[in-house]
Amino acid sequence: MSIALVIIPTYNEIENIHAMVHKVMSLPSRLELLVVDDNSPDGTGKQVQLLQKEYPDRLHLLSRKGKEGLGKAYIAGFEWALNHGAEFIFEMDCDFSHNPEDLERLLEACRDQGADLAIGSRYVTGVNVVNWPIGRVLMSYYASVYVRLITGLNVRDATAGFKCYRRKVLESIRLDHIRFKGYAFQIELKYVAWKLGFTLKEVPIIFTDRQKGSSKISGGIVKEAVWGVIALRFSNIKKYLKQNQP
Repeated sequence: MSIALVIIPTYNEIENIHAMVHKVMSLPSRLELLVVDDNSPDGTGKQVQLLQKEYPDRLHLLSRKGKEGLGKAYIAGFEWALNHGAEFIFEMDCDFSHNPEDLERLLEACRDQGADLAIGSRYVTGVNVVNWPIGRVLMSYYASVYVRLITGLNVRDATAGFKCYRRKVLESIRLDHIRFKGYAFQIELKYVAWKLGFTLKEVPIIFTDRQKGSSKISGGIVKEAVWGVIALRFSNIKKYLKQNQP
């Protein structure tokens, strides 16, 4: 049976982690879950260790020394997933802005519908965002428009962080060459997968702003995305391709 592994990076998510773990563990596909915790001062990692007693074979914890950014947390998770034989690898937030039940739909898109990378998309069927201020909705929506104009990437939700990869996508990419951390990290991986010829499919979701905890977005992350997209447009895609790939 193929391993389907959900990666959730955490930093101070003590208010959400308990409910999130139980919800993911309850899904019909019997997914595995890897929490990548950046030494959360609020004890998120310790809570995961306690929960591992309930799910010893399906709940995993990767503890890091400190906060280094979303991109590095995911790359550490990807490397762990590949080393442990995962065939389908998900990205998801811990704050329930992504509905865990939609993991099943992303998995179906990759497993049964031919997608190499399935994207949980807020904008493929309009604007499906709940409880965000209008300014943030517009910033997010037009960020994707900007990405399409600059790079040609035909994805309506270019900054989406709710995704499912087939193993072969991440195996083909030199993860140590992924340079960005926040929104730009999400854009970079989609762009690289697309340029390397993989099939991307957007799956419509409803995104709901977090009810507990605080957002990790910052001005520096936004600035990185603006300039990072231009850098991507003129980057040599071959540098991302592993040597043993065609």
